[in-house]
Amino acid sequence: MNSTQTKHIRFGHSPDPDDAFMFYAFAYETIPMRGFKVTHVIEDIESLNQRALKNAELEVTAVSCHAYAYLADKYAVMRSGASIGEKYGPILVSRTANSSFDAHSIRGKKIAIPGKLTTAYLTLQIFQKDFQAVFIPFDKIMDAVKEGFVDFGLVIHEGQLTHASEGLHKVLDLGEWWHQTTGLPLPLGVDVIRKDLGKETMREFGLLFKESIEHSLKHRQPALDYAIQYGRGLNPELNDKFVGMYVNDRTVEIGTDGEAGFRRLLDEGYKKGIIPKPVSIEFVS
Repeated sequence: MNSTQTKHIRFGHSPDPDDAFMFYAFAYETIPMRGFKVTHVIEDIESLNQRALKNAELEVTAVSCHAYAYLADKYAVMRSGASIGEKYGPILVSRTANSSFDAHSIRGKKIAIPGKLTTAYLTLQIFQKDFQAVFIPFDKIMDAVKEGFVDFGLVIHEGQLTHASEGLHKVLDLGEWWHQTTGLPLPLGVDVIRKDLGKETMREFGLLFKESIEHSLKHRQPALDYAIQYGRGLNPELNDKFVGMYVNDRTVEIGTDGEAGFRRLLDEGYKKGIIPKPVSIEFVS
């Protein structure tokens, strides 16, 4: 890239501590930006999914791995920035504990879902397709369960750590189930870049984003201090724990088993008739 030419990148990410932690270096430009000017577009993940699907207007955006099944023609996946559950992931909660819970326990039940294109929804359908989905904003799901509006809630983000304090019981961890079933980690979200930017720009920005994540990991406390503003009431200890769950070595580089988990997820979705056609995942190289 010509060093005198500024490349403007609109980067969509969700208002969550893990995303904010990765963006700390971009927000304050504490690393050399290498000719890029990054503008943050902050929306919840399902809104970013739908925005990418509608017109692919953002040059770079976070999306659910499920959503990528419908975006592969326009976007490639950056190897850095993935949110991957290692034997943990979205959880199913209820008002009462159920030690005998299995796939039959949710047949015909009403379940609050945080979005049609979320990976949580795809993974739950792979687990069991026969339930009534009720689509509710992710931050309203636990209230819907407590109020009896639904039988179960599919919880993502910090609710994975705070559900017990809300008086709810975890009956299923989809990341744990996925690992037991496949032996692989569960990729939940990735950061993608528009293919029409060209291979050089795609590669250079991918490397810059990797530097941003590495910078935050090396300067953890100031990055956590920046991220906690998006924690929706998380205390510093839980903020640190949540960021640690989803920003780690796998976020710096998705790795071969992360790639394998991503491919297996979309393949299983296709085999179950959830995703309409096979998906070829293109990674930035």
